[in-house]
Amino acid sequence: MKKTCLSILFAAFSYASLAQKPTTEVMVVGCDHLNQIYKADKPTTDVLTPQGQQNISRFTAAIANYQPDMLVVEALPEEQPRLDSLYALYRQGKLDLATLPGGRSEIYQVAFRLGKQLQLPKIYCANAPGGTSQGILRTGQNIEVYQQAGAELSKVAGAKRAALEDGSLPLYRYLAAINQPELYNLVYRLRYVTPARVMNSRFTNPDAAVDTAFVNPRYIGAELISVFKNRDYKIYSNIVTQALQSRPQRVLALFGAAHIGSLQSIFASDPEFRVMESRKYLKK
Repeated sequence: MKKTCLSILFAAFSYASLAQKPTTEVMVVGCDHLNQIYKADKPTTDVLTPQGQQNISRFTAAIANYQPDMLVVEALPEEQPRLDSLYALYRQGKLDLATLPGGRSEIYQVAFRLGKQLQLPKIYCANAPGGTSQGILRTGQNIEVYQQAGAELSKVAGAKRAALEDGSLPLYRYLAAINQPELYNLVYRLRYVTPARVMNSRFTNPDAAVDTAFVNPRYIGAELISVFKNRDYKIYSNIVTQALQSRPQRVLALFGAAHIGSLQSIFASDPEFRVMESRKYLKK
């Protein structure tokens, strides 16, 4: 009886300790790669125009309401010294993004702007190598299920991109749409759920990031998922190890929209983090 009482007291003490432990919030904000969506003959895709600057300022102001004290971006850790140098120049007003190679990038246009506005001393590089093209899965049992999911996503995402290009969907609303579950969940299912239904095949023209020596053709679709997920776990590892040092209260991770659902699901399983939805700040 005495032993049982001690066990109960120990469990209660442990629970109370865990309950009092501060939880870090994390919000994954999806942003299309602004360098890639730019088309010279489509002015509404250009973030450097006055209209583009107005829209990106609105986007940045919206997510600034989250008040993050740690900002991480989709750049490799080995790029940290260069990013630190450029960010220091930007904060001093000595960096012209319009003349900087790749200056349309969301890292400069959104993260730098946000960091300076919130007076953050550093922007962290948290990307990881890996990943591959969804197109390497082209054959196999149930491949039509995967192809249909891809077609559905292409239809929805293509309509948004076309509206951006013809000017009927301003850049702010385009980026806000990326952060709505109805869109990013389509991406999540295509990359991390549906491929598991495809079996008994081989990848078509896989790139060097895919170690085919360890791929089991029977589970070819699941193997593709593991390639994508492996990179996301490395990204997660970069974020949490940096957070161990800086001890933030609110982390904002600015990544491509394809990472939203996956990173959210990983962080949701970590009791030291609480996932916040970007749609709270980005209204359609």
